Amino acid sequence: MGDSAMDSTLPPPESAVPEGTLFSMTDVFLFSVIVGLLSYWFLFRKKKEEIPEFTKIQPTTSSVRESSFVEKMKKTGRNIVVFYGSQTGTAEEFANRLSKDAHRYGMRGMSADPEEYDLSDLSRLSEIDNSLAVFCMATYGEGDPTDNAQDFYDWLQETDTDLTGLRFAVFGLGNKTYEHFNAMGKYVDKRLEQLGAQRIFELGMGDDDGNLEEDFITWREQFWPAVCEHFGVEATGEESSIRQYELVVHTDINMNKVYTGEVGRLKSYESQKPPFDAKNPFLAPVTLNRKLNQGGERHLMHLELDISGSKIRYESGDHVAVYPANDTSLVNQIGEILGVDLDIIMSLNNLDEESNKKHPFPCPTTYRTALTYYLDITNPPRTNVLYELAQYATDLNEQEHLRKMASSAAEGKTLYHSWVLEARRNILAILQDVSSLRPPIDHLCELLPRLQARHPHSIHICAVVVEYETKTGRVNKGVATTWLKNKVPNENGHKVMVPMYVRKSQFRLPFKPSTPIIMIGPGTPQGECAAAVPDQLVPGVAIGWMCCLLAIVPVSSGCQRWAPSRTAVARS
Repeated sequence: MGDSAMDSTLPPPESAVPEGTLFSMTDVFLFSVIVGLLSYWFLFRKKKEEIPEFTKIQPTTSSVRESSFVEKMKKTGRNIVVFYGSQTGTAEEFANRLSKDAHRYGMRGMSADPEEYDLSDLSRLSEIDNSLAVFCMATYGEGDPTDNAQDFYDWLQETDTDLTGLRFAVFGLGNKTYEHFNAMGKYVDKRLEQLGAQRIFELGMGDDDGNLEEDFITWREQFWPAVCEHFGVEATGEESSIRQYELVVHTDINMNKVYTGEVGRLKSYESQKPPFDAKNPFLAPVTLNRKLNQGGERHLMHLELDISGSKIRYESGDHVAVYPANDTSLVNQIGEILGVDLDIIMSLNNLDEESNKKHPFPCPTTYRTALTYYLDITNPPRTNVLYELAQYATDLNEQEHLRKMASSAAEGKTLYHSWVLEARRNILAILQDVSSLRPPIDHLCELLPRLQARHPHSIHICAVVVEYETKTGRVNKGVATTWLKNKVPNENGHKVMVPMYVRKSQFRLPFKPSTPIIMIGPGTPQGECAAAVPDQLVPGVAIGWMCCLLAIVPVSSGCQRWAPSRTAVARS
């Protein structure tokens, strides 16, 4: 009885189908499988149709092509590439001159920033007939590469790429007063050979403590004959003037699109955005500007820059750089001599449409802005500038005078050294003393080098204002120190700003504050000592003795001779 009662509560067997049901469970299962297969096939078929179309629109190799200097050289018919590692613009200038030289030998050259290209393509350069890679590499700080050559340096250290077939030459820029003289040039020259590349001319080493321009010219004079011998080519003619940029005058332009002194991004001084570096400097307020010495002709000043809120970190030994402006009186005099309206808005556009460098400085802008913020008008011009300008001298004797100084002859080198370098003639002085020389201002702006940053919580700068009389009786003033001298904070709430950035250095003070320190330097080492003392102070810990020595050098030696053009900066 119990069993029959339990059985009456059990569900019917699965095989039992209630009356009136149209589909069995098997039919439902089969139908679901068929629908699933059809859906999967349909979606799979659609995906297969879309993939080829997407691939054609977005080729995966586009980014590689854009960074390939070899592809660019093939496209533009060039066979010589000159890479430059440059911090102050000199190596870049030398690279441009070498690339221009190539046309004299029936070859075509291009200068290139290694930061903008994939240098692993060096292994493919041999695909171009009679190809050659030249490297103008400056050494910065304690044997470091320049900012734009850092990636190239890292690649050379890590790569084992076979560079067999690559032909190369290296010219290094350095300063013998530093321990690691021309370290970057030496390393690139040695490493390329280790990777299998063929050196076609010996390493050149320029010394900025001596005469860097003369060192380069001497190397260049021997370099090109070696190139001719290696490739079996001959010079096609004399050196000629080739314009790299064309002038465009803007008569109707939105002033919001005109550069007014910004280093990189337009309106970057109005809307500051980190991170801050050489291409995006921080506008630091000047909180203090006072004279430290009493009496005498020298003006030793102490400035404090406020970097709070900028996320900039500074440690003793790091390089502080400020972007100065040229003296307005010098700018106005150049405009008056050339008889031009300095407020004309213009652009200098690169004639080479394939070049990554579209302008020599931020454009569009005015001549006044270019001469004030972008161009170096206070240092003596190099020989290539004199050569280019000579064509505009209407007096034949003055034209010959300029060409002689730009020549490689011993007499010309001596004349350039005495008339330009020792007399410290800048471009304004040359225009004043060569009365028939009146070049077009756009060509002058093309030839002049860029005005470079000066390397001097809060950052303190201690510097002597540079002002001296030249052999011609003119009074020359330092660009950065004269500009900084006038950056005095006022009491009406208006902030005085200084564009600046910090570059990290390998130099550091001893880890232990008790370690004795001896500091030796040419000129006045007070700034360096003042910077070192507070960073060695640790509450309750005795610091080691510190000795600062002044290196006395004769007037004829490099340090003293070039002292007027240098600015000593330090943290105090």
